[in-house]
Amino acid sequence: MDITKLITEQLNDPNLLKTLGKAVGADASQVREVTGLGLPALLEALGRNAGSPDKASALAKALDQHQDDDVDDLESFLGKVDTTDGAKMLQHIFGNSNEKVQQNLAGTAGLDTSQVSGILAQLAPLLLGSLGQQKKKQNMDITDIAGLLGGLSKQSAGGGMMGMVSELLDSDNDGSIMDDVGNLLGRFMKK
Repeated sequence: MDITKLITEQLNDPNLLKTLGKAVGADASQVREVTGLGLPALLEALGRNAGSPDKASALAKALDQHQDDDVDDLESFLGKVDTTDGAKMLQHIFGNSNEKVQQNLAGTAGLDTSQVSGILAQLAPLLLGSLGQQKKKQNMDITDIAGLLGGLSKQSAGGGMMGMVSELLDSDNDGSIMDDVGNLLGRFMKK
């Protein structure tokens, strides 16, 4: 699975948005809002984790565990994704800010937190599976993965809402994206 294509094209496909929303009772427009803001937040948090020696080692191990996930057929993958495992991934990726991120996304998309959690719990395994495949195919080490994640954030900078989120996640340069996610979501709600 080409991770760039996943981010820029496939996660905007109406059928895929319906599939993501079906499991949590959300419509495609609500899912689009959650993925449009949630995916860049996931990428940014993974990139920051890759920059910390302890977290980088855990990320590399997780990518190795998911390198053979069959993410090429997205609808099939999402039909059998383990959301319990996905929820654990979210806790590792976002750490102590997991609930805050989900609450902010829920408020923006007009969903409850459990629905947002259900969507993100599908996206996290998809993202790790895609990154794991890329790591395996290109024989990447964690430094390469950190560079890839940084490049994905920059590349998505030209892509509408995802780009704005990627650029603004740490608008106050305090090293934490989570305070900025709340501020950014508030701005999007006013538009």
